[in-house]
Amino acid sequence: MERLLCQWILLVIARPMLEKYTGSYLPTSLNPNGYQSLTDVLAAAVSKYADLPAFTSVGRTLTYRELNEKSDQFAAYLQHETDLMPGDRIAIQLPNVIQYPVVLFGAMKAGLIVVNTNPLYTPKELEHQFNDSGVKALVVFANMAHNVEKILAKTSIKHVIITEIADFHSPLKRLLVNSVVKYVKKMVPAYHLPNALALNDVLAKGKDKQVAKVACKPEQIAVLQYTGGTTGVAKGAMLTHANLIANMNQLSSRLSSIVEPKVEALYCTASAVPYLCLLNPWFDIVRKWSAQRINPKSTRLARFY
Repeated sequence: MERLLCQWILLVIARPMLEKYTGSYLPTSLNPNGYQSLTDVLAAAVSKYADLPAFTSVGRTLTYRELNEKSDQFAAYLQHETDLMPGDRIAIQLPNVIQYPVVLFGAMKAGLIVVNTNPLYTPKELEHQFNDSGVKALVVFANMAHNVEKILAKTSIKHVIITEIADFHSPLKRLLVNSVVKYVKKMVPAYHLPNALALNDVLAKGKDKQVAKVACKPEQIAVLQYTGGTTGVAKGAMLTHANLIANMNQLSSRLSSIVEPKVEALYCTASAVPYLCLLNPWFDIVRKWSAQRINPKSTRLARFY
């Protein structure tokens, strides 16, 4: 009854008002392309924009093709080199770096449920979230690995993967940037996680392996998104693939009249951890967004839909 009432309000009352404003009307269907999962969204983007830039961070750009290939490698590693099964939880504790979408989509291709973890969490907060969500694997930024060391034994995490800021750069630049960050700027506190693996080594292990397609329904959980914990301990909200696809289509409808495919890029204008942009990882939107017109001959970011 409540659902019918909401639909009536939308069609009879809200729709005529919204149609007065260009680009503000939301379609009655929030999944016009029939996507079953977020990996379907990525596949559609790759088929349209394979060699166009998808994400840029710290001077390194990933094309949609590279994003697909690297996420395949990560998924293949998870399937062939670990005991993780579809439905298991994997925590991702990364800031705004291009490793994040690779790990995110790779985990989803393997059928895992993503648990985004704030890089600024204290060891106590990490312990709570990891145990509450039941994560079995963790991908962590090297700068935060020292906090993981303090609580790892108190969790059920069996697989730890570490990445550094310039891991996706060329070998020389990777060595230079990572060394400056670690030894000159002293931004990576010492840690001891002897069983942890480097993300690049993990991708290399999965490179020549096939990814087994995992069946996924729209109502299956994609992400356990934890609240800020301002009224108590952080609590995990269950977001399904359908939830996030619907949100993507909502935003796509709002932006369709002001953002031109292959011509404009959306940039993050606020500093925040990636879990805040998960609701639309395809645009890297965090809190606020801005559309910047650029040269059509030098495209930066194409839309996914």
